[in-house]
Amino acid sequence: MEIDLEKVEITQNIAENRFEVMIDGYLSKLDYIQDKGTFVITHVGVHPELRGQGLAGKLTQVSLEYAKAKSLRVIPMCSYAAAYIRRHPQYTDLTKQTEK
Repeated sequence: MEIDLEKVEITQNIAENRFEVMIDGYLSKLDYIQDKGTFVITHVGVHPELRGQGLAGKLTQVSLEYAKAKSLRVIPMCSYAAAYIRRHPQYTDLTKQTEK
C-alpha cells in the first residue's frame, strides 16, 4: 500500500498522550509524556503494512513542530526520534536545556 505523505493527517490524541494516524484500518503512532516544560518521546510505531514510506518521520516531525510551538524541551527516549533529530539539525535546539 502506497502512502501520499502530503495527504496524511496526523492528529493529536491528548487522552492517550500520542500523535496518531489511521490508514486503511492500520494505526501508527508516536507516544509521548508531557510534563510542564518537557516533551518526552517514548515510542514511534508504524504498522508493518505501512513501514518504509516515511510515516515515522512524518509523525516525528509533527510532534517536534508541536513541541516547538509550545516551547517545550524535547527528550527523545525513543531511538528513532533521537536519530531523526540527528538527521534534521533544525530540531537540535529543542533538546537543549534552557536556563530559567
